[in-house]
Amino acid sequence: MRRREFITLISGAAAAWPLGARAQQPAMKRIGMLIPYEQSDTEAQTQVAAFLEELQRLGWTDGRNVQVHTRWGDGDGRIGTSVKALVALQPDVILARSTAVTAAFLKETRTIPIVFVIVSDPVGDGFVATMSHPGGNATGFTNVEGSLGSKWLELLKEITPSTSHVAVVFGRQTSPGGGSYYLGLIQNTAASIAVKVTAIPVQGAAEIEATINAFAHEPNAALIVTPDLTTSSHRELIVAVAARSRLPAIYPFPYVVREGGLISYGIDATDIYRRAATYVDRILRGERPEQLAVQAPVKFQLAINLKTAKALGLDVPPTLLARADEVIE
Repeated sequence: MRRREFITLISGAAAAWPLGARAQQPAMKRIGMLIPYEQSDTEAQTQVAAFLEELQRLGWTDGRNVQVHTRWGDGDGRIGTSVKALVALQPDVILARSTAVTAAFLKETRTIPIVFVIVSDPVGDGFVATMSHPGGNATGFTNVEGSLGSKWLELLKEITPSTSHVAVVFGRQTSPGGGSYYLGLIQNTAASIAVKVTAIPVQGAAEIEATINAFAHEPNAALIVTPDLTTSSHRELIVAVAARSRLPAIYPFPYVVREGGLISYGIDATDIYRRAATYVDRILRGERPEQLAVQAPVKFQLAINLKTAKALGLDVPPTLLARADEVIE
């Protein structure tokens, strides 16, 4: 072979090699994510940002080696269309926020891995077989532990000792167990401290306002607002109606207190999103949901809004303030 022909052959092979190498690169991974709140919800945006930041720290950057397909909802149902659209994309893993969203995904697919967040009773709702051995295509992070119901009651009694009648507010269609899960936790303690419990299942804004206003006529009344898609998406309305009705209320997330709620005891939802990124990472790297135990919360936070307490005429005990993780003045 003449020298010129040899050089031409080598040059052509070198030029062709990068194309072949690129063709052999694995396809970009895909994550489907359904956040069932308005995209303008700043707290929901903060939580999603924390998830993406942790995902990037773990080596996954949206648009570079992973595509994140995000759908937002209206917070009060009508999530079916978004669920179907995301499943049709056949992502490598799905991040599902809330009990209602997780249930909707599991109706559509039993093969695509699902990591859920802010789900209260994954065993009772049939998402997993057991906490330690999920056994299917879903796993994730819960937002509750067994003593939470008693803590809510105890904190209400501490901040307003006259409380003798508590309404438990929950989404009729979105609460775990149709509301029975949290009612059970609360009723287990209510009798021992002489507190009457009334269930207030709600669905839309009009019903929320009407039922809370009606309950406000009860003497020594207070509210426990439990975590679900309906109460979270309508949290501003619930806080406003409770204030107008002069009803002390306890909420499940500290950000509700920052938005004007009286007191909260529960998880830091943003931290749960960060932790969820670690499971998404492990699934993208080849692990299966059935191998990943469902994780319980690792910390709970107590938050108090002193401005709201003052408006309700409440003097917050110094001992309660001393225990608070966050105090809004």
